[in-house]
Amino acid sequence: MISFLTALAFMTAMYFVYGKYVDKVFAPDKRRPTPAYTLADGVDYVPMSNKRIFLIQFLNIAGLGPIFGAIMGAMYGPVVFLWIVFGTIFGGAVHDYLSGMISLRMDGKSLPEIIGSQLGWTVKQVLRAFTVLLMILVGVVFVSGPADLLTKLVNGAVDYRAWVAVIFCYYILATLFPIDKIIGRIYPVFGFALLFMAVSIFVVLLFHAGNMTELTFANFGNQHPDAAKLPLFPMLFITVACGAISGFHATQSPLMARCLKNEADGRKVFFGAMVAEGIVALIWAAAAMSFFNGLDGFHSFMKANNNSAAIAVDTIAHERLGVFGAALALLGVIAAPLTSADTAFRSARLIIADFLNFPQKKLRSRIIVSVPLFAVCILLLLLGQESFDVIWRYFAWCNQTLAVFTLWAITVYLSRSKKNYWITLIPALFMTAVCTTYILIASEGFALPPVWAYAGGGGVTLLLLACFYRGMERGTQKTLNS
Repeated sequence: MISFLTALAFMTAMYFVYGKYVDKVFAPDKRRPTPAYTLADGVDYVPMSNKRIFLIQFLNIAGLGPIFGAIMGAMYGPVVFLWIVFGTIFGGAVHDYLSGMISLRMDGKSLPEIIGSQLGWTVKQVLRAFTVLLMILVGVVFVSGPADLLTKLVNGAVDYRAWVAVIFCYYILATLFPIDKIIGRIYPVFGFALLFMAVSIFVVLLFHAGNMTELTFANFGNQHPDAAKLPLFPMLFITVACGAISGFHATQSPLMARCLKNEADGRKVFFGAMVAEGIVALIWAAAAMSFFNGLDGFHSFMKANNNSAAIAVDTIAHERLGVFGAALALLGVIAAPLTSADTAFRSARLIIADFLNFPQKKLRSRIIVSVPLFAVCILLLLLGQESFDVIWRYFAWCNQTLAVFTLWAITVYLSRSKKNYWITLIPALFMTAVCTTYILIASEGFALPPVWAYAGGGGVTLLLLACFYRGMERGTQKTLNS
C-alpha cells in the first residue's frame, strides 16, 4: 500500500511541478486568439468551457489501456508502478501536452500534418495512411469489445449483434454531428461512470488493501510467471501503453485544440488529462496486485482464466462493490472504449479532410469523407472476432511507434524554436529503443535472439540521434549562410 500511495502522491505533485515547467518551456500566449474563434465553424471548431474540454480529452484518451493494460502490466510485479508514474509524467503528459499545443499553434491541424511539418513530406504521407488505419482499427475493436461487455452486463437480455448495431449507430452520429451536440452532451454521463469506477476501486483499496505486493529491492525485477519469454524490457513498456504514453493520444489532442478558448488552459487540459489517466492505471494495477491475496494469487487467477483482464475487472467489481456498484463500475469500463472509438472515427475524418483540404462545415462533406471509413469498419467486423485477435497483437506496438514519431517531431519543433528539446529527446530515445527492440524480439515480430534484438534496438536509436544532431547542424549552417 505504501508503494501505491507514494506513487499516487508523486504523480499528483509532479503535475504542478514538472507540468508548470513544461508549460513554461512552450510559453503559451494567453492573448493569442485560438482557432476555436478564428476558424469557428460550429462543427469542429467550437469554443467550449475548460471543464467540458478536460472531460472530453480525458474520455478520448482513456480507452481500455489504463484498465486492461495496467492489469496485464501488474503481472510483471510492483515495478509497474515506476513505469506508470515516470512514463506518465516524463513521457505521456509531455507528449500529449506539446502535441496539443503545437496543433493549437497550427490552427488545430491533425497529427500527420504536425509530424510532416517537422519531419518532412515523405513521413507525412506515410503517417497519414498509418494514422487513419490505426483510427479505424481502434473503432473496429471498440465496437466489438463494448458490445460483448454490455451483453454480459444484461445477462444476454439484449443480443450481442443488437448491441453492435446500437454502438455503431452512435459512432456514426458522433462522427458526423457537431462536437458539442453529441459528444459534448453525452460525455458527462460517461465521465460520471468512469470516475465512479476509479474512485470506488480506490476506496476499496484504502480499506481492503489485502496483501498488496510492495516495491522493494528484492522484487524490483521481473516478477512475471513467464519472465523468460517476456523480458521486462521492452515488454512492460509496450503492455502498459495508454496508462503511461500512447501515440493514439496525439491524434485526439488536436480535437480539443480546436475548442480551447485560451492557450493558457492547455496544461490543465492536455497535461492534466494524461495525469488523470495515469492515476486510473495506478489504481487498477494496485487492485490487481492486492485483491487476489498478493502477486502469487493474482498470477494463479490470471492463469486459471486465460490471462483475461476483463474477467479480473469483473471479479474485482462484483466481489468488492456489490451488484449495483459493480454495474456502475462496469459501465465506467464500457465507457472507456466507447469514448475512445467515437473520437477515433472523428479524428480519421478530420485527418482525411486535412489531407484533401476539404472543409467539413457542411453535413454532406462530412458524409462523403465518413462513408468509406465506416465501410471499411463494417468489412473488418464481418471478418469475425478471430481477425481482431491477430490485429491486437500488433496494435500496442503500432500505438507506441506512433508516439515515437510524435516525440521526434516535437523534439525537432522545440529545437527549431530554440527551446529545451531535452524534455522530449530523452523520451523519444527511450521509446525508439523500446519499439525497435520489441518488434525484433517479439514472437509476433522477427523473434530474434535477445542479444541481437537489443543490439538492433540500440543501433537504431543511436542512428536516429545522429540524424537529429546532423539535421540541427545543417539548420544552423543554413541560418548562418543566409
